[in-house]
Amino acid sequence: MNSLPETLEGWLARLETLHPVTIDMGLERVRRVRDAMGLAPGFPLIIVGGTNGKGSVCAMVSTILARAGYKVGTYTSPHLVRYNERVALNMQPVDDACLMRAFATVESGRGETGLTYFEFGTLAAMQVFIEAGVDVAVLEVGLGGRLDAVNVFDPDVAVVTSVDLDHQAYLGNTREAIGYEKAGIFRAGVPAICGEAEPPASLVEHAKAIGADLRLFGQAFGFTRLDNQWSFHMGAVHRHALPIPVLRGGYQLVNATVALAAVECLRERLPVPIGAVKRGLLEVDWPGRFQILPGRPVVVLDVAHNPHAARALVASVRQLGFAENRYAVFSMLSDKDVKAVVDIVRDEFDAWFVGGLDMPRGQSGTELARTLAEAGVRNVESAETVDEAWQAALSRAGENDRIVVFGSFHTVAAVMQARQRNG
Repeated sequence: MNSLPETLEGWLARLETLHPVTIDMGLERVRRVRDAMGLAPGFPLIIVGGTNGKGSVCAMVSTILARAGYKVGTYTSPHLVRYNERVALNMQPVDDACLMRAFATVESGRGETGLTYFEFGTLAAMQVFIEAGVDVAVLEVGLGGRLDAVNVFDPDVAVVTSVDLDHQAYLGNTREAIGYEKAGIFRAGVPAICGEAEPPASLVEHAKAIGADLRLFGQAFGFTRLDNQWSFHMGAVHRHALPIPVLRGGYQLVNATVALAAVECLRERLPVPIGAVKRGLLEVDWPGRFQILPGRPVVVLDVAHNPHAARALVASVRQLGFAENRYAVFSMLSDKDVKAVVDIVRDEFDAWFVGGLDMPRGQSGTELARTLAEAGVRNVESAETVDEAWQAALSRAGENDRIVVFGSFHTVAAVMQARQRNG
């Protein structure tokens, strides 16, 4: 074995070179290394998949359970600024040393087996949680479900938040095809929570075929909104006078309902008092999801990068009220449906500032500006980087204006980092 990296950055660089392709769908290699490592979690697992909302659901479930006094491991992706965000204990990112120990254990266990960046990180996260002795772990699916690395572990509760078009090159071009892939995390006899009232038939049929305990939003569980509070119901369970989630966006109430359904499915093993539910909803922190920054002009950060998320972004922006000038800071990866997203949001902005992403699948500002022009969008200013596009928007905006940063996790991360550098 070559000498091991001495820094987290060195490890992450190494992980990028271990496999010839970034995404290699399949579970055989991950299972082999899992077994070689002896990774057999003895605590409940909640696995969360879906097109959008899965990160927010993971954050709410984890925060509620942590406020109930449990030690919670949370694995999410991608990260915004630091890799450590992906692996958290009680919603606090673990330190570099902890990650490096886990990476070394995976490296020792994999032998000659090649692993992708995500596969390696998934096994390392589980190693962290086992070493830490967590009471429960919440794992976010990276892509799809059926062939995602997270699916080598058997959930005690499986969640599919939503099903819509994204990652079509890997998952298919229809909701039916994608629904089948998402349903791959379901297990026989295990609660399968779905945040859609009318999911694809393929998801329902797969759940029935394997004997999963499917529970649909609006049928098996749901919510009632009453002014500035709401109530949750699931069978005989009712949670009343709940606070509106602190995470902004109208869709977060559905996410909160899905999160509570997942928590309730484990109530016999992990009982949660109503006070912990309320605190969790009020104290959850999940940056970049319709996050409104303090100060003027109004700045909104949102990682929306597919049509489903774009529609949710439009609905939430319209609730913010009047802005004299509405600016977009925008960049998307080349394998995303840029035109479909632009068609949905185009009427919400008076001017666009687009910047390039210097990375695999990234596009230049010039390419993005050309795509917007072809879509009939006017008043577009292109920049070499997202940072430069952000600075241009900021210099143009007055205190009564609004800037919405969206299109990718990388777009939001670039603006977050720019703000950190500039105080």
